[in-house]
Amino acid sequence: MIRPMHSVFVYGTLKRGFPNHEAGMNGQRFLGRARTCDAFPLVVAGSWYSPTLIFEPGVGRCVFGEAFEVGDPALAGLDVIEGTHLPLGYDRVRIPIESVDDGVVFDAWTYVKNRARIAEIHSEMLAEYHLDSRYVPPLARMPN
Repeated sequence: MIRPMHSVFVYGTLKRGFPNHEAGMNGQRFLGRARTCDAFPLVVAGSWYSPTLIFEPGVGRCVFGEAFEVGDPALAGLDVIEGTHLPLGYDRVRIPIESVDDGVVFDAWTYVKNRARIAEIHSEMLAEYHLDSRYVPPLARMPN
């Protein structure tokens, strides 16, 4: 049986060495550092100070992150982590990204939000997310 594989671009806490990497990317194939071909606003937002890519292509900066190859089960798990089923969760969209190492351009899934679903923004637009000391990991969040 052939399992479909998907390219995924991560720009925040799912990157290697970041708090949610093990939960979402454990065992997935790292393809390399990458950046978005289009500019997007990347900000620290919300009550948990999460990195958030706002879906406004052409606004902001090209965003640096990492590309991975994942199977269907891992992609479904990422959808849960990113709350795609929740009213204020992220949307999964395909965007063109470019490999930092060799310049190859390919489409990848990534997680974005509409600006209208962001209650508060705590940063300027970023080109790359570095762990914000204010970030609240999922296990430390109080239920609403």
